[in-house]
Amino acid sequence: MMRKQLTELHERGEPIAALHASEATIYGRFGYGIATHGLRMRGEKRSMRFRPDVDLGRGSIRLVDRAEARPLIEPVYDAVRRRSVGWLDRPDRFWRARLYDEEHVRGGATALRFAVHREPDGAVTGYAIYRLKGTGDDDPDSTVRVIELVATTRQAHAAVWRFLADIDLHPWISYEAALDEPLPHLLLDARAVRSTMIDRVWVRLVDIDRALAARRYATPLDVVLEVTDPFCPWNAGHYRLQADGDSVTCERTRERAELRLSSTELGAIYLGGTTLASLAAAGRVTEFRPGAVAECTTAFRGHREPFHPCGAAFPGC
Repeated sequence: MMRKQLTELHERGEPIAALHASEATIYGRFGYGIATHGLRMRGEKRSMRFRPDVDLGRGSIRLVDRAEARPLIEPVYDAVRRRSVGWLDRPDRFWRARLYDEEHVRGGATALRFAVHREPDGAVTGYAIYRLKGTGDDDPDSTVRVIELVATTRQAHAAVWRFLADIDLHPWISYEAALDEPLPHLLLDARAVRSTMIDRVWVRLVDIDRALAARRYATPLDVVLEVTDPFCPWNAGHYRLQADGDSVTCERTRERAELRLSSTELGAIYLGGTTLASLAAAGRVTEFRPGAVAECTTAFRGHREPFHPCGAAFPGC
């Protein structure tokens, strides 16, 4: 089934495939690598005191119903998506899935709630989608379950978190966040929020040359890769990857390889969330030219961690 799917993607000219893995041992054999990680965060709200110097801006937050929420929050999501790595475009069917809210998907919590942050001029600059779980302060598991939090400014981001932390009768808060989520740095006690790292998006390069040429690189790069790919044999071979600013090429070559790795490792480093240096330290990359691993590690990284907002209200999450 996987071979058929990847072959069809190759024939359609789709250079990249991505998924959320139900089991971590399944997809590596098909050339998928862990491209992004996330944090499963849980905080005790009574300890989540904000630093006095946190800039909350001059905006305000209002609860709205789902009918009013979607046209307000879509532009915020799209604005952040365009400047972020790993965020997926959301056509109508994805938004309907994200906001799907029948009783059986709530896990004993309330219906989705929508908090929208507006600036004094009325512009919407942030929002949170969340549920409330539990019966109140006497219930040790009463939790504000944050499904999605998106903001276009740091002030709106901080203000939305402050709003969520101030919700009464639910002493805990939970969220699946990016690795570089700023919340702990907003608090006087960074340990008020505890986190467990989890894998999120797995990436598979279906056509390696087109995929590597389609992204941008943090620093100039000129490296020859020897790629092994037994599951998609059309990818196997040597490639010269050259990048300098907006100019990127990746072409087959007969030049001697400077690095040897498989399609799984390329999928893992593609979004910049997993470093080539960490894979090399695990023995999964062979370096023929000293310095090639370090150069690729720097070039493939971005200034923020890649992330795909996901949660209990979204398919496969």
